[in-house]
Amino acid sequence: MPILRPRLLRRQLWTAAGAALALALSLLAVAPASGSASASGCQVDYTVNEWAGGFTAQVGITHTGSALSGWQLTWTYGGDRHVTSAWNASVTQTGHSVTAVNTAWNGVLADGGSVDFGLQGTWQAADSVPTDFALNGVPCGGDGSTPPPTTPPPTTPPPTTPPSAECGDAAVCEDFENQAGPAPAGNWRVTAPDCQGTGTATVDTAVAHSGSRSLRLDGRAGYCNHAFVAATADLSSVGPVLHVRMWVRHTTALPAAHVTFVSMPDSSQGGKALRIGGQNGALQWNRESDDATLPAQSPVGVGLSRPLPTGSWQCLRFAVDTSAPKLDTWLGDEQVPGLHADGVPTQDVDQQWLARTTPPRPTALRLGWESYGTGDDTLWFDDVVVGSSPVGC
Repeated sequence: MPILRPRLLRRQLWTAAGAALALALSLLAVAPASGSASASGCQVDYTVNEWAGGFTAQVGITHTGSALSGWQLTWTYGGDRHVTSAWNASVTQTGHSVTAVNTAWNGVLADGGSVDFGLQGTWQAADSVPTDFALNGVPCGGDGSTPPPTTPPPTTPPPTTPPSAECGDAAVCEDFENQAGPAPAGNWRVTAPDCQGTGTATVDTAVAHSGSRSLRLDGRAGYCNHAFVAATADLSSVGPVLHVRMWVRHTTALPAAHVTFVSMPDSSQGGKALRIGGQNGALQWNRESDDATLPAQSPVGVGLSRPLPTGSWQCLRFAVDTSAPKLDTWLGDEQVPGLHADGVPTQDVDQQWLARTTPPRPTALRLGWESYGTGDDTLWFDDVVVGSSPVGC
């Protein structure tokens, strides 16, 4: 790892200052503005994605009636669901009652206007999808409303397909089932690209997404504490869009400080890395040569990303355009808005990222853990596919 740069130090200091700004924004949005205490009609679409012990939900509101200058949506959970985080709204829970309040930038709802936000939480006992939504105290579900879709909790893990059956001529197609010993070998090699730390890489025969083996990384905190396993495949001719699909499982929530768990040497940066990891508790891209991030590390930018759920297998997909400075990222089947660069600068998302116009050209794939200060984590990777065509979850 290169010497710690002042730019990186400044970026990590956002945690306290950004938290204060986020608090200020939430205080501004605690209650609807005057004259917005009622809603004449509303429709709520509630889409839930859940796994054993956890869930995320995407909530869409469509309003009909006089324009609102602030909104508050309430509902009740019937089981033991508990909201732990949210984006694009301030969400609080007391007992079974949940209240979502607009942020400072999405409080206006015109007649026919819509807004959406997301949340993440925990659960143990199955319950039905909530139906008692109310917008600014007025129940939704009257004329023009439709009941939210229901997604029953899974009773058994969904069937999975090993990548060898689905990735065709991909440059990397790995389910780790051919790993015979405890140390990664064959098409994978242990490496520490910048400096050696105390982290370890092993082949795990107790935890797997499919089959009986996965790649396990025990990452350790502390500056320049790096441990990676690199695929031997040369990716320099994969494209023009390089597609990556992997299943990843990790133990500890992404910290406030900067960490990386996917690193790709990039010839357009002279071999420095194009990195996926986290900061301020959410997924982020980072470019090593200029320390640019996607999204921008502001409260708004971070709110447009997503946390990486812990304790369960998550499907992470991304597409890197090697002919233009564009990329896309999906967590499961959801495109993450804060991890999308389309070539047109967007405030709080990719204006910093697009300051560099040279398209990326990844040449290799490394999976592991890179800490720049704090944050132990144990991660598993499985069913990894890299090629010129997308592979779904």
